[in-house]
Amino acid sequence: MALLGVIGGLGPMATAYFMELVAGMTDAETDQDHIRMLIYSAPDIPDRTEYILGMSDRSPLPGIVSVGKTLASMGADILAIPCVTAHYFHTEIESQIPVKILNAIRDGVTLLSDAGVKTVGLMATEGTVATGLFQRELEQKGISLLVPDAEDQRAVTSLIYHDVKRGHAPDMDSFFHVKERLLGRGAEVVLLGCTELSVIKRDHDVGPATLDVLEVLAYSSITACGKQVRYHPFII
Repeated sequence: MALLGVIGGLGPMATAYFMELVAGMTDAETDQDHIRMLIYSAPDIPDRTEYILGMSDRSPLPGIVSVGKTLASMGADILAIPCVTAHYFHTEIESQIPVKILNAIRDGVTLLSDAGVKTVGLMATEGTVATGLFQRELEQKGISLLVPDAEDQRAVTSLIYHDVKRGHAPDMDSFFHVKERLLGRGAEVVLLGCTELSVIKRDHDVGPATLDVLEVLAYSSITACGKQVRYHPFII
């Protein structure tokens, strides 16, 4: 069985939830049925969105690569990064580390395509939206993307940075307002494209028509390590 390495701490709550998801989604009856996992939590890695948007000159790439190399040296066969915005650096990271790095964005888009979805809405960090990470993958599958307007994006940013990352209760009225606005514009599914939004889904009923990218990463991690899943990521 392959050994999964996790580049964690981006942020810490999302990493903890990722491990919980992997355990809960694995079709296991005993401890020994679960996958082997190494987690290196490095919350001191600079903020990804601030760097991508030019608000900071502190690149997170060296720290991510350093952690990935450490995990590879410890025997990890596959790496997972439970941070969607960090996928901006996926190609650069993979070019510097001698093991496969899972791509939750690509895998999530494949699930949407297989389900016949034609239009999706995205709730994510400003960095993820600005870089077009989802847009490029969706276009290749012929899927249209809707993003929040400026006001709604500020609400999503507040949910991520002011609520979840600070350990505060999320403003669920704000969450549902953004989600319903995207659905009202024609989205069939709303992507929870930030792992802090995944933490909101863990603690609150976010309703139907959502796809949690952290669930996608957990699903990909389990199957890549040679195990069966108990359930598939929820779409509709």
